[in-house]
Amino acid sequence: MECVRKLTNDLYWVGADDRRLALFENIHPIPRGVSYNSYLLLDEKTVLFDTADWSVCKQFLENVEGVLKGRKLDYLIINHVEPDHAASIEEVLLRHPETTVISNEQAFTLMDQFGYRVEGEKQIVVKEGDTQKFGKHTIAFVAAPMVHWPEAMVSFDLTTGTLFSADAFGSFGALGGRIFNDEVDFDRDWLDDARRYYTNIVGKYGPFVMDLLGKASQLDIKMICPLHGPVWRNNIKYIVDKYIHWATYEPEEKGVLLVYASMYGNTESTASVLAAKLAEKGMTNIAMYDVSKTDISYLISDAFKYSHLVLASVTYNLGIYPKMLNFLEDMKALNLQKRIVGIIENGSWACTVGGLMTEFLENNMKAMTVLQDGVTINSRMTGGQERSMNDLVDGILNSMKEA
Repeated sequence: MECVRKLTNDLYWVGADDRRLALFENIHPIPRGVSYNSYLLLDEKTVLFDTADWSVCKQFLENVEGVLKGRKLDYLIINHVEPDHAASIEEVLLRHPETTVISNEQAFTLMDQFGYRVEGEKQIVVKEGDTQKFGKHTIAFVAAPMVHWPEAMVSFDLTTGTLFSADAFGSFGALGGRIFNDEVDFDRDWLDDARRYYTNIVGKYGPFVMDLLGKASQLDIKMICPLHGPVWRNNIKYIVDKYIHWATYEPEEKGVLLVYASMYGNTESTASVLAAKLAEKGMTNIAMYDVSKTDISYLISDAFKYSHLVLASVTYNLGIYPKMLNFLEDMKALNLQKRIVGIIENGSWACTVGGLMTEFLENNMKAMTVLQDGVTINSRMTGGQERSMNDLVDGILNSMKEA
């Protein structure tokens, strides 16, 4: 049986939730699952916006047929060819051979590469600025390259102000029947997953996102229909503001992300001393993680969130502890910048990690300010490091006042 939601008088959500998938893109944990959103417009012509992942294809097809109620499917618009949205194209076309597929030239090339066969006479190739009228609704097509694939585009309904935004404005998390942003407590239940989705999937491409946001600012957007997560039918400025922060690498909040790499607990204990001293002086907005036990997608998300970052690491084979190095490499790959960083280093017989982390940050990343006051411990913290720890605390707090 179909499981759909009516978004407007003639637009329906026909997607599906997937709670069985453990890893999105086989890398990012999704304990709350994920939604694959697709939308069906019933105008003089019927129009399906994107498809769904193969894992939910049966439910998706039932949803489409349930809304069509015997009508033919005239058009299928493909905004993004990544398989979690395009894998069901052939299944749709097998059931609806009358359907014409609308997308851009690069998208059709990728469809061929993935084996999603669309015959030439069934293709309409569009480019930025083109429009297509389906009755009372006219859809305009806007290029969105590298958000987050090169062929990506978004579709804008000039009649209703609905933006079909592809992967932009998406989020991890299954919807569970609550489709709209105002049907959930977004700050409490969705913001962290939306940030983690953006920063790990799209984070590298901030300038391209800002280009799309610039185009979007010229549109009178009334509703945003992303390919994952809730549909935005109000408070659109809220999610746009979040995207501006993330895309420009500006922190959302003044606070400290404290990530430690500890083999036997001594570096962890030192990091805890720092956290306690910060809290004692009024800075309680602290997130603290063991880099060896925390999936890196959560670390990246909070690195985008907070203004300050403290890296506390043991020296390992005269180098950076491998898990900490992975975190640094991911921050570099995702283009994180504009953060103030404190360093805590530990080494029992050759303490080199602090200098190596500082060198990595200064030579490989943009606009990263490493505080001069760091902490060096030999095996474990003693009273001899109390002064340097206090100096690091003061350095963090003073830099917050200056920002």
